[in-house]
Parts: sequence; C-alpha cells; structure tokens
Amino acid sequence: MAEPARKPLLAANWKMHKTVAEAQSFLADLLPRVAAVEAAEIAICPAYPALAAVVEHCASSRVRVCAQNMHEAADGAFTGEVSAPMLVELGVDGVILGHSERRQYFGETDAALARKLPAAFAAGLAPILCVGESEAQRDAGETERVLREQLTAGLATLENGRLGELAIAYEPIWAIGTGRTATPEQAQDACAFVRAVVGRRDDAAGNRVRVLYGGSVKPENAGELLDLPDVDGALVGGASLDPEAFASIVAAAA
Repeated sequence: MAEPARKPLLAANWKMHKTVAEAQSFLADLLPRVAAVEAAEIAICPAYPALAAVVEHCASSRVRVCAQNMHEAADGAFTGEVSAPMLVELGVDGVILGHSERRQYFGETDAALARKLPAAFAAGLAPILCVGESEAQRDAGETERVLREQLTAGLATLENGRLGELAIAYEPIWAIGTGRTATPEQAQDACAFVRAVVGRRDDAAGNRVRVLYGGSVKPENAGELLDLPDVDGALVGGASLDPEAFASIVAAAA
C-alpha cells in the first residue's frame, strides 16, 4: 500500500514582530488570499502577546496557529517561560522548537529539546523541530555530522510512533536573514539526509515526516525550493511579515 502524499506545510515565523493590532491587520489581508487553498497547510507563528488574537482571527479559517517556543514543564518557578497547557488553553495548535535563534542567543540545547518534544505531543501540540548548521560547519564539510547529532539527541526520548507526526525544519543558519539561500541541490541533499536519519529509526516514519526548508525563502525562490522531492514546505521568516509575499509562497506550494 502506497504511503499517503505528504501535505506541504507553510509556517510563518514572525519572530519578535507585530503587535496585536498589526497581527489583526495582517490576517485581514492574508486570510482572503489563502481561503481557497486546500492543498497546503498554513500556520502562523506570532509572538506570545498576539497568540490569543491570532487564534480568534483564524478560528473560522483553515489556518493553524503555532507558538515560537515552550517550556517542557507544565508549570513551575520558571520566570519568563510559557508551558504547553497555557498554549493549549489559548487554542494554539503547534509550536516551533529549537529554532537556531533560540539555540544561538538563549542557550537552547538538544537535551532540552528531547524533553520538550514529548511534552508538546502529550499536550496535543504539533511540534516543528528546527535543525541546521552554521556557515563554518558547512564550509568544513560538517553539515551531515551536525544534523545527525542534533536529530539523534533531540529525538532521543521520542517514541517511534510519534516520529512520523513531526515536522522538521532544516535551517542552514548561514541563510537565515542574510538574503543567502541554499541552492536547490544543497536544500534537497540536506532535507533528504534529515529524512534518512528519521528513516533509520523507523522506515515508515521517514516516509511520513514532513521536512521543511527555512532560510531566506521568498516568492522568487519558493517554487524551485518547494518542488524538490524531499522538501515538504517552508518555515518562512522575513517574507512572512508581508501578507502578499507570504500568500505567494503558499500559492507556490499549493
């Protein structure tokens, strides 16, 4: 029996942009543009203060809402953190985990991600796990070693039955916010390698897991990247801040 086709996922990572009012204005523009899209899944990932407003605004649409991070504990003395149950109560659907900016600026570790992933699934949140290499690691030929280590450690506590439900975003760190983009060959090779690492744990999961590309995705290059056989969508940064640009990327996937 053939594996079902992997539905593309386009996730807009707004990072620390957009007030509540700006988020509402964006969605008033975006949602009519993507209302007819059924062939791709769309997710908006706003900053915490805008989550409730975005959930409310998207409630009558197909657009999902994801947070940009979460703590692994359900509650506790963790000032400045947000838990999975808090996100679920708001109506949030998923969560980005391990974004390179969280790793670089805030000390996110693979060990912490190994705790967060099961906690997200247990709460009913769909995680998007981010992995990727730096420019120095790419130049040293260490891309596959870095990806293997991040995936092996980050997925260590996740049961095989959950692996296929993951979305994994490959982010070449040297291409995030720099205007540089991995060539189609580089993106395909890295995304295929991510899939292969999951497949070595569980062959069926390797076929089911959605592997996204993230790194200066824009309307001009989205079609070429999203047409690659092992790229199942995109984690979009800067271009996701403009409703017309993000809708164009969605259209390229759909």
